Amino acid sequence: MTQQNFELKKKKTWPWLAVIVAIVLIAVLGWYFSAQQRHSVTFGTTLKVHFEPAMAGEQRLIEYVGQHIAPDYGIRLEAVGLQDPVQADRAVAEGQYAATVYQHQWWLKQVVDANKFELTSTLPLFQWAFGIYSDRYKTIADLPEGAEIVVPNDGANQGQALWLLQRIGLIGLDPSVEPRTAKLKDIKENPHKFNFKELDLLTMPRALNSVDAAIGYVSQFDAGKVSRDKGILFPPAPRTFASQLVIGTPYLNDENIIKLKKAFADPRVQQWLKESDDPLVQGVLVPVSDK
Repeated sequence: MTQQNFELKKKKTWPWLAVIVAIVLIAVLGWYFSAQQRHSVTFGTTLKVHFEPAMAGEQRLIEYVGQHIAPDYGIRLEAVGLQDPVQADRAVAEGQYAATVYQHQWWLKQVVDANKFELTSTLPLFQWAFGIYSDRYKTIADLPEGAEIVVPNDGANQGQALWLLQRIGLIGLDPSVEPRTAKLKDIKENPHKFNFKELDLLTMPRALNSVDAAIGYVSQFDAGKVSRDKGILFPPAPRTFASQLVIGTPYLNDENIIKLKKAFADPRVQQWLKESDDPLVQGVLVPVSDK
C-alpha cells in the first residue's frame, strides 16, 4: 500500500471580499458623480416652471408672470404640465425644471420625507379656495346625523379637510396631533356620527351625487363641471396651506433662479390674483393672506 502525502489548504476568501469592496466603491462613486452633476446644473434665461394640469389656474399664473413680469427681470418662463406630482418634484430636485408652483408646505414635507428630495419652499404664491360641496343639501346645518362625507385620501389634503371640520365645530381631533396633518384615525369626537370615506381628489366631482358631501379644492370641482352653487361652505383660505414656489435646494444661488424668485415675489402677482376676472383664477386662486 503506497502512502501519499496530502497538503490541506484553507480556501482563500479574499477575492470575494475584493468584489464586495469594489461594488460598494462603484456605488459610492456613482452617487458622488450623480450629486456633482446635480449641483453643477446652470440654468439659462428660459426657465421651465411646473404646474399640475388638474389645477388649470396655476398655468394661468405662470403665463401671466412669464408675459408681464419675467421680462423685467431678464428671464423667460415656459409652463410645463406634468400630472404626477412626485415625478415633478423629482425633476425640480434634479434641475430639469427650475421650479414648481403646485404644492403647499404640508404636501412638500410629505414628499420630501418619503423621497429625500433636496427641495426648498422659497415664498408663498397664492392660496387655493377649498370648501365643502353637496348635491343634496344647501347648508352645513342641513347635513343629517350619519351623513357620508368624502375627504381626500392623501395625507396632506386630508389634514386640511379635517382641520376645516374641526374649525367649524363639527368634529374634534386628537389634541396631541398637529391638526393640519391629522388623519381619520385622529378623530376623537364625532357627535354627528358622520361616516367618512376617502377618495382621490380627482374622483370627488364624479362621486358627489352618491354621497352627502365632499371636501376639496374649488378648481377640481370646477374641472369636474360641478357648479359652484353646490358649494355649501367656502371658508377663508388659510396661509398655512398657501402654494409655494419650490426650487431645488442646490440651485438657490443660481443667477437666473434668483431672478425667478424676484419675478414671482413682484407685487404685481398678488394684485393680479386680486383683480383677475379669468374664471380659472377668480375664486380659485386667491392672494396670500396675513394669517
